[in-house]
Amino acid sequence: MQERITLADYWMGRDVEYSLALSTDIRAKAARTVLILNMFLEDAVNAGVTLERNPRTGSLLSSGWRPPAVNSATPGAAFNSKHMTGEAGDVFDPDGDLDEWCMSPAGVEAMVKHGLWLEHPSATKGWCHLQIVPPRSGNRVFYP
Repeated sequence: MQERITLADYWMGRDVEYSLALSTDIRAKAARTVLILNMFLEDAVNAGVTLERNPRTGSLLSSGWRPPAVNSATPGAAFNSKHMTGEAGDVFDPDGDLDEWCMSPAGVEAMVKHGLWLEHPSATKGWCHLQIVPPRSGNRVFYP
C-alpha cells in the first residue's frame, strides 16, 4: 500500500492546539491505533478496496484524535468516544467500499486478525469507524 496514515494525520493539528489534553497514555494508544489501522488498510487494499484521500483533511482519515472540547462539538459523537482516548479512527469512505469489505467474511477475518471493531456502516455514511478496543457489547460490528 502506498498511502499510509501518519500520526500527524491522526492528530489533525490538535496535538498542538489542545496539547494540555494530550497525555502520554493517549499518545501511546494513538501510535498503536495508527499502526493497526495501516496494517488493516494494507489488507483491504490487497483485497481490492480503493482508498481515497479526504479532501477536507488531506489524508485517508475523516477524524482521528478528538480532545473532549472537539468531541463535544462534533455532531453525533458519543459522549465516551474512543477518539478521545486515541483508540479510534474514521477512515474516509465516501462510497462505502471499505465498510462493504469490512462486512464481508474476509473483512471480518482481517478485523479479528488486527484486533479491530467496526461501528455498523448504517451509522457511518461516508466514513468507516474502526477502534482498537471492543465496545460494551463486545460485538465485532456494533451499533452506537
